Amino acid sequence: MYNWINSPRDFLFGNMFGILTVGALLLALLFFVAVYVYHAIAWSKIGEKQRYKNHWLAWIPFANISMILEMGGFHWAWVFLILIPFAGWLAIFVLFIISVWRVFEKRKYPGWFSLSLALPQVGWILYMVAVGFAAWGKGIKGESYIAPVNNPPRNRPMRNSPKRK
Repeated sequence: MYNWINSPRDFLFGNMFGILTVGALLLALLFFVAVYVYHAIAWSKIGEKQRYKNHWLAWIPFANISMILEMGGFHWAWVFLILIPFAGWLAIFVLFIISVWRVFEKRKYPGWFSLSLALPQVGWILYMVAVGFAAWGKGIKGESYIAPVNNPPRNRPMRNSPKRK
C-alpha cells in the first residue's frame, strides 16, 4: 500500500505546486487591482476635465460604465444591458466603444483609439495607453478631430435665403 504522507518526494512537489499556485493567484490579483486602480484614476481625471458632475463614479463597478456612457452621450440606464446574456453584452460593448470614441474626440484625440478594445489579446493594453493619453495628455494641438460646424452669423441673412422683413 502506498502511503502519501511518508513519501518525501510527493510531499515536496505537492507543496511546491501549491505554493506556486497561490503565488500566481496573488500575483494575478495584484495585477488586476493595479489595472483597476489605473483605469479608475484615468477615467476620474477624464470626467473631471470634462466637468462631469460625479467623476468619482469611475471607482464603482458598473457605475463607471454608466459614467462613460453618459459622457459619450448615452443615457446611464443602458448599463442594464449587461443583465441580458450575449446580445446585451454585445450591445453594451458597441455602446461602450462609441462612447469612448466620442470622449476621445472631445479630448482632441482620434476616436479610433477606442477601437483598440476590439483587438484580441493586446487591445486592452492599447486601450489603457489611449485612456492615459486622454486623461493626462493635452490633446493633439492645432486641430480637433471633430468636424467643424460652419454656423452662419445670426445678425446677417444667409446667402440665397429670402430677405427678412
